Formats: sequence, C-alpha cells, structure tokens
Amino acid sequence: MCAKSNIQTYNFKDKKVLVRVDYNVPLNDEFQIQDTKRIDASLPTLRKILDDGGSIILLSHLGRPQNREYQFSLKHLVPYLKNVMEKVNVYFSPECIGEQARKYAKDFKQGEILLLENVRFYPEEEKGDIDFAKELASYGDVFVHEAFSTAHRNHATTAVLPRLFTNDKMFGFLMQKEIDSLSRIMKNPRRPLTAVLGGSKVSGKIKVINNLMTKVDNILIGGGMSFSFIKAIGGKIGMSLYEEDMLPIAKDVLEKAKELNVNIYSSSDTIAADKFSNDARREIYKSTEIPDDMAGMDIGLETCSLYRDILLKSATILWNGPMGVFEMDNFSNGTFAIADAIVKATEKGAFSLIGGGDTVSAINKFHLGNKYNYVSTAGGAMLEYCEGKELPGIQAIEE
Repeated sequence: MCAKSNIQTYNFKDKKVLVRVDYNVPLNDEFQIQDTKRIDASLPTLRKILDDGGSIILLSHLGRPQNREYQFSLKHLVPYLKNVMEKVNVYFSPECIGEQARKYAKDFKQGEILLLENVRFYPEEEKGDIDFAKELASYGDVFVHEAFSTAHRNHATTAVLPRLFTNDKMFGFLMQKEIDSLSRIMKNPRRPLTAVLGGSKVSGKIKVINNLMTKVDNILIGGGMSFSFIKAIGGKIGMSLYEEDMLPIAKDVLEKAKELNVNIYSSSDTIAADKFSNDARREIYKSTEIPDDMAGMDIGLETCSLYRDILLKSATILWNGPMGVFEMDNFSNGTFAIADAIVKATEKGAFSLIGGGDTVSAINKFHLGNKYNYVSTAGGAMLEYCEGKELPGIQAIEE
C-alpha cells in the first residue's frame, strides 16, 4: 500500500497544512534547545510546503507532562524556529483547541507557520480522542505525518487525525525515508544481512529477535542482554546483568536459530569489572568463565575481531543497542569497534541503518553520526517495525 498523496508531487499552494512533527528535544535549565537535530530534520518538509505557497500548523509533543508544566511548553522552541526559518513569520498558540487556537488558525496567512502548544497537555491526545482530532482537523486542508518516532502510538494526532483526511494526507520527507530505509532491511535486503543487537535486556528485544530470525543471516549480540544467552547455555557470568525469567526463552531462541540456519553469536570474551565505575578494576575473561565477584561491562577484543569480520562481509546491516557501558570511557571500546566496523562496511557498499537512543548517543560520542546510510532516533517505533507490527501512524496514512 502507499500513501494517498506524495509530498514530492503534491502542490500545497493556498493550503493550510497540519504537520505532525517530533520536536521532543532536550532543553537545558534555561529552556534552550541542547540538540536541534529533530527540528532540523523536519525542515525540508516545511520548506517544500512554504515554497509551494502553503502555510503550516505544527503539532508536536515534548516530554511526558503530567499537567501543564512550564518546562514542557513548546513556546521554548519558537526562538530557534524563527531563527532557522529566517524571514518566515512564526506564531505560537498557547492552546491546541478552543476559541484562542481557532482564532490563530484562522488568522495566520499563506507562507507563515503556527506552532500549537504541546499536544500532551491534553489528556485527549494519548486517549486517541476523536473530538480532539476533529477540532484540529478543522484548522487545515492537508495532513502531513513527519514523526516516525510516534508512529507506534495510537494517539489522536498520530493515528486518529490523519484518518479524518481522505486523500490530502501523506508522509513527510523524513518519515518516508525512515520507512523506505527500514523496508530495505525487512522486505528486500541485499545479503548477507546482519543484525547487531545490544542493550541491557533480552525482554525488550525478544520479539525483534524472533522476527529477525526469519529474515537475517547473522545476529550479533552484545551488552547486558548477552549474559542471559550465556547463562542459558550453562556459562558462569559472575555478577553480570541477566534476566532469570528469560533464560528458557533465550535457550529456545538459540535452538530456533539452528533450525533456521541463522548464525547467532554472543560475546566469546568479556571485559569485566569489580564495580560499576569507570575506575573499577578491569580484567578480561571468557564470557562463560566470569568470576563471582566480577560483572561484564563490555565485549572483549576477540569478540570485536569476530564481529568486525562478519560485518565487513555483510551487504546489509541493522544495529540497535550498545555493546557495553559505552558512557564510561574504559568500557566503550566494544561499542566503538562495532560503530567503526559498520562505517568501514558502509564505505565498501553495505547499506547500514542505525537506530535507538543509546546507539545514536554512542555514535555521536564517537563523532561518527554522518557515516551511515541512515540513522534513526525513533527507538520504540523502529523496534516495533522490526517486530513485524503494523504501526498505527503508518496505517492511518496508507489506508
């Protein structure tokens, strides 16, 4: 299925366009934006609309407000939007619905931008309230979905609002690129296809692993989640993080991988520490022979070398989750080794997709953020897509 309209060919002249963006950006104590990437990524879509002669009503959430906390107001984003959009008038409505918001939506003109207040200031948003969505829909002629990170949410502005537009709805440039990039992984990848999965818990990735096993050639596991697999086969993991209730499931995964002829790897060696600290005593052990008073903190050099060889022979690579406690410099080598190997594979012609908040933080720490084919900040939505789920925000545009 494909969207009813295409942003590349659609003419926005004289249209008021509701654009659901993801402006959930970090703010400092002075309410200044610390990382503008999410806003910057939406600019090609905004400029296309304005260049055509349309006007824009921006919808977004910020944080997880319980009420109307000042620190979560979208008014803090207005100075940056005004600066980056240069000569474009940018207005802010302190409401999303009601008389004041309707007046703003009616009065602003062609070529201008109106930013509505945080949609999560309204409980109707997360409830998927139809009346809330209908009032928002009355402000505009067209709906553009540009927030893939919210596409797995059945909320009013992500899954209900777009259904109120029959034909005049579409994905923005960023969201379309995200979907296209994930489709290259999940639907028709060049082989070998290798998935690198890390992070702390198997439970958060088990559905992804089960779905990927029907599609990939190799799965490389690191991070805390690897110790559930190692313990499941009888390894001694010391004080390393693991999930007791996931041990039989991890064992089933390993058996299923054999049946499907999928190569699934856990770390063969581990850098372990006697406490959770950058200045802890460090030793390297076989991952199945970690002493009782030590905990695994990073994959070892032997594992780095094996994973690098596999990645350099891969034609398509998906990476979600760090290999260790990369925030601490003494335990960041494994994550850096994977990041660097994927860069080298990409330079050789592999297609690489990196996703998830911690993974993105890691590649930014190593100053490698622009070295991959696609970097997604949509952790939850990306994982659910990789689980094989139909995402409500995508369905609402395509149906």
